[in-house]
Amino acid sequence: MGLVFLPQAISTVSVIRQKQIFLFMVYAASPMSNVRKRLGLMALFALMPAACVSNNDNAHTTATTLVSPPPRQMLRVGTRPSQQIRAQPDEANKQVDPKKPLLTFNLPNGKTFREGEEVVIDFSLANAKLKGDGGDYRVRYIVDDEDMKWIDRWEQVVLTGWTPGKHTIRLELVGPDGWPYSNGDYNIVTRELMVTK
Repeated sequence: MGLVFLPQAISTVSVIRQKQIFLFMVYAASPMSNVRKRLGLMALFALMPAACVSNNDNAHTTATTLVSPPPRQMLRVGTRPSQQIRAQPDEANKQVDPKKPLLTFNLPNGKTFREGEEVVIDFSLANAKLKGDGGDYRVRYIVDDEDMKWIDRWEQVVLTGWTPGKHTIRLELVGPDGWPYSNGDYNIVTRELMVTK
């Protein structure tokens, strides 16, 4: 047998009568055999209506504060010709096969920019041609885990309109099959940058 609560039938009865009916229903519907548990439940339900009653006009006032959302970053994208320097492994401790397609990201990790300054996605390639240059590969970049964007020609991508704060740029070489093309510890690179006022 479960606990049954009939708000419409009880709504016209006085508060004291409501307590009596409710306590009786709890006692009658309780599947617990332990008398102490039943009495504890009855005491708890008897005190609940008293906790909700107050003569103070502000007892049930909710205070709300308007907080504006953080500014939405709207990056403007431009392109310009790249020097097209052949990619070379830039760290001796990383594994790489120099005969396979290789992408390096020419942006130092942790670099700081001023607000309004442009951030340039400049990369180098080896053993791969991008689709716009007659090949089968693409470069994908993702800024701050937003929507991915594509680079199909070997050129620099210039991003402006950054909001102050910490940001990330993820750059990936994507193979003909549509999946990131891994070459040891290369071809999937994430850089952090800071934009200050």
